Amino acid sequence: MTRTPGSDLEQSGAVTPPRPLLGDLRELILQARISVARAVDSGLVTLYWHIGRRIREDILGQQRAEYGQEIVSALGRQLGLEFGRGFGPRNLFRMIRFAEVFPDAEIVSALRTQLGWTHFRAIIALDDPVKRDFYAEMCRVERWSTRALEKKIQSMLFERTVLSRKPAALIEQEIKALREEDRLTPDLVFRDPYILDFLGLKDTYAEKDLEVAILREIEAFILELGVGFCFVARQQRMQIDARDYYLDLLFYHRKLRRLIAMDLKIGEFEAADKGQMELYLGWLKRHAVEPGEAEPLGIILCAGKSQEHMELMGLTGGDIHVASYWTQDLPRAELERRFHDAIRLARARLEQSED
Repeated sequence: MTRTPGSDLEQSGAVTPPRPLLGDLRELILQARISVARAVDSGLVTLYWHIGRRIREDILGQQRAEYGQEIVSALGRQLGLEFGRGFGPRNLFRMIRFAEVFPDAEIVSALRTQLGWTHFRAIIALDDPVKRDFYAEMCRVERWSTRALEKKIQSMLFERTVLSRKPAALIEQEIKALREEDRLTPDLVFRDPYILDFLGLKDTYAEKDLEVAILREIEAFILELGVGFCFVARQQRMQIDARDYYLDLLFYHRKLRRLIAMDLKIGEFEAADKGQMELYLGWLKRHAVEPGEAEPLGIILCAGKSQEHMELMGLTGGDIHVASYWTQDLPRAELERRFHDAIRLARARLEQSED
């Protein structure tokens, strides 16, 4: 027999509590449980960091590498027996790695308010310190779940941001501003390419099919765009003189405090696409931007683009971002090859322009 909360009271003829009050009390209990769980997780993060730092200072920093590992394994076996598997050898080595790649206690203290131990486990596995800082800060600001973080690492989110194409010193500056001021820039938000494999598009489709598929999967599409995007309108009408123009999709980004115009193209980027987007942005600036908002930005989402076109038309920065999209995901090795080549070429062009 299935019992429901309060069923015993109701069957016994006792006074039935008011449903609104009962619902509120249940919500209070559930919220308290969540808060306690977060507090415990936050406390564990701090504990694990201190354990990792202490072992590094007392053992690994003074002993031969092999002997130090033997001591850590012995510690893990003993602590595991006393306090459970969470303190076994494998996790102790993770704690050491944690203290090694996050040596600043203040940074760890700021991150642990949003990141649990499972978040840190995914991040400390990364070898590149810039990537670790990027994922840690974006996870804090956008409040990703562990599953979301792992998916973004797997899809090589960092390599797909505009930021990754910049020299390392500029990347570190932007991440530092994000850490200290919560300042999110378009280079951290915009990506290239966008992976739209969830749309289920076949080999041949029209722009209308792409738009309809995006609207059908709008939640997944916004997740791919990134946290902060809010859908505003489809086929936004813009009346200029005696003509009507229609913008495919209009979004608003809460962190950037800007309208984001999106134009969808099923073919390669064409020079005329820039002029069309400039017209859309001009109209939005005049008729749609509210006081206190920054000027609108544009995304031209197309099947492909020429780097020479981007450079000659001044589209490597500014208010218009041209990005390609993939309707099918690629194997990890192919993703890495493409993104690393793109980053290398972009940084080389930046260095040449500075000479």
